[in-house]
Amino acid sequence: MSRRDALRILFVFGTLVVFAVLPAAADAQYDHARVLDVEPIVERIRTAVPRERCWFETVRERRHARSTSAPLVGALVGGALGNAVGHRKRNKQVGAVVGAVLGGAIAHDISRHNARHAPARRVRREVCEVVEQARYHEHTTSYLVTYRYNGKTYRARMDEHPGETIRVRVRVSPDVLRSAFRASH
Repeated sequence: MSRRDALRILFVFGTLVVFAVLPAAADAQYDHARVLDVEPIVERIRTAVPRERCWFETVRERRHARSTSAPLVGALVGGALGNAVGHRKRNKQVGAVVGAVLGGAIAHDISRHNARHAPARRVRREVCEVVEQARYHEHTTSYLVTYRYNGKTYRARMDEHPGETIRVRVRVSPDVLRSAFRASH
């Protein structure tokens, strides 16, 4: 099916729908029905509100100034020793590099060991954290309305509170099946 054929079918269908709806809308009349009951439909909404909670704790604190100079001095001393150990130029270079790496690593480990065994003191410190506090509120989303019209009871969901009466659309049309049945008998 081509696009042009599809558009023609859509146009014909649309025209039929318009001509079917227009007479129905023209036949419609409006009246008022008495409201019997209105039941609000309520939705409970949860909102998370962030709140900061703080308290004081006593913690142990080690006083140590981590030195960056210890590994540097160790690398220099190790490099000098490695250079002194080597006999040829190439050996001296390799010895200096290996000595610098080993000297820096050893000095770093010694520095960490000393920091771990430094005396500790007790300090009061404020500690804070953010916690969510739940708040709830209710919101009316719509209303379930029970109303009576012409001796029959109906229910409808409405966006607004209707009051004591609501406007209803009434369409009067003949009962085609009953009329056809009477004509045949």
